[in-house]
Amino acid sequence: MAEQKHIIDDKITFRELILRGKGWLEYFRSKSNIIIIIVLVGALLGLLASWVKKTKYSASTSFVLEEPSGSSMGGISGLASLAGINLGSLGSSSGLFQGDNIMELYRSDNMLIKTLLTPAEDIDGKLLVEQYIDFHELEEKWSKEVDFGKLDFSLPREQFSVQQDSVMKELAKLIRDNELAVDKPDRKLSIIKVTTTSKDEPFAKAYNEKLVENVNQFYFETKTKKTAENLQILQSQADSVRKVLDQDLQEYARLQDNRPNPNPLMQRAIVDAERKQIDIRVSSSAYEEIVKNLEIAKINHRNSSPLIQIIDKPRFPLEESKLKWYVGIFIGGVVAFMLALFYLYISRLYQANIRVSKS
Repeated sequence: MAEQKHIIDDKITFRELILRGKGWLEYFRSKSNIIIIIVLVGALLGLLASWVKKTKYSASTSFVLEEPSGSSMGGISGLASLAGINLGSLGSSSGLFQGDNIMELYRSDNMLIKTLLTPAEDIDGKLLVEQYIDFHELEEKWSKEVDFGKLDFSLPREQFSVQQDSVMKELAKLIRDNELAVDKPDRKLSIIKVTTTSKDEPFAKAYNEKLVENVNQFYFETKTKKTAENLQILQSQADSVRKVLDQDLQEYARLQDNRPNPNPLMQRAIVDAERKQIDIRVSSSAYEEIVKNLEIAKINHRNSSPLIQIIDKPRFPLEESKLKWYVGIFIGGVVAFMLALFYLYISRLYQANIRVSKS
């Protein structure tokens, strides 16, 4: 019975809830001077933050990515099958990268680091990584862990030390997490937008342009790598067979010149010439088939190449992102007001518990 009575006593009615709410309102009203002072301090801190916080610049590039369609080779495949040519071996590498995979390339360490190690004309030919270290003042911030004076970023990547690789990976992580955005403005369209944000305006523009150039070039080369290799092999075969055919023709002409007035009764004299004619017919047939495959491979290579068309490029002046003074005042005041209420609430509960424990 005692336990049941305790549970009933712990229940709170709606009337008691209203009374407690009024009590808290009266308490906060009695502390209005403290709340106003804290809010003013917060607003001043917000105003100071808007003055101190550095402006960030955003450079954006948007482009259209059109993937090759497999149906584009349908007519050619039909004609080729009639001629006894199989295009399966000449297929593209479209299965390697599809859909949104190019967006992940922009976030990869390899592409981010490769771009950082690229010189840019907008920053007097300096490496982008050197400019990044300068305006972020990393030599001072990381002075205990890294001696940048001993690091030469102009060396080939294969010659980097473990510390250099560690620094580059950390810089790539900072850019990926805080300064890079890759998305599609509309999921129904094939338009991709790449935005880089930085406190240094020339760096933001240069890095954005170089990143888009490096990634799109890598994507294009990877998508067409298989068809390009097939095309190169067929071209090499065609050149080799053509060279053999030319040699056979020259040899046949030499044999003919050696017998200006052949005796029809002497058949042994024409055996070498006829043998060479057979070689010429075999070489001609092989060359004809290879040339057919070569021309179809060229068409397939063109069709497998993705279309990347730039729509918008970053131009000076870049879009600025800065905390407005009135926004800083508003945010600082609101945060300070919430902190003031929380502080007063905790203080009153603490005092009430002390009084109860003492009594």
